[in-house]
Amino acid sequence: MNSCKVTRHFTDGEFGQLHYRIAGEASAKPAIVCLHMVSKSSRSFQHILPILGQDRLAIAIDYPGYGESSLPFSESQANIENYATAVWQVLTHLSVTKVDFVGYHTGCMVSVCAAHQQPQWVNKVVNIAAPIFLPSEVQTFCDKFAPIPLDEQGNRFRIMWERIIHYRGPGMTLEMCADSMAENLRAGDAYEWGHMAAFNHAAQYIEQIKTLSHRLLVINLDDDMREQSERVDSYLNNGLRKDYFQWAAGFLDAFPEDVAVELLSFFDA
Repeated sequence: MNSCKVTRHFTDGEFGQLHYRIAGEASAKPAIVCLHMVSKSSRSFQHILPILGQDRLAIAIDYPGYGESSLPFSESQANIENYATAVWQVLTHLSVTKVDFVGYHTGCMVSVCAAHQQPQWVNKVVNIAAPIFLPSEVQTFCDKFAPIPLDEQGNRFRIMWERIIHYRGPGMTLEMCADSMAENLRAGDAYEWGHMAAFNHAAQYIEQIKTLSHRLLVINLDDDMREQSERVDSYLNNGLRKDYFQWAAGFLDAFPEDVAVELLSFFDA
């Protein structure tokens, strides 16, 4: 596939500056808006963005507190609703009024929430995974992803690295693992605010999936959300789940051309 140049920009948001990456130019097709997992950033889409932007606008946005965007003033402001509002602040700045969303893990919740906030501007939605957490799981995940205090032994960083290696998918090189590790460090001690926001939003995400009127594709990977994603079928109002078990963590870096084919075939159908 051909590709185009990615450029990086800032605009002002409710909690400070918002950073985003952009490729391509506006066309008759909806802009593709890519929303990252936490504790990552728009950098997750750096290789696929120029492919998606060949005949339309393609955008990837950093939520407040992640990537290059400003940190919210308090943890209570780090929630899915505010992340979705920040997305629309960037899109309003760009005068974008028709979008296809791609959300990855936490980005699934942000994309669906954003679609409910401004349904008239949304065409289709892709969720890479479907974080359908059972009530009994939420506290377990909160405990697992509780912030790890800094210490001279570097336990926070050791555990981060061990998790990256444990969930490392096919084609994910050590250099990609190192890039993933670097993304984890950008938010400092607030690096887990986004995970807590997601777990607090678990029940609402299910309700929003059930009432989402837009066409939804759930891409189910062989990753740490596979079990949760396989629960989504009974909640889908206007969508489907497709399994891609050849892909796991790191797939956007390892196989961007193949992923772009799947996304574009859904959006252009």
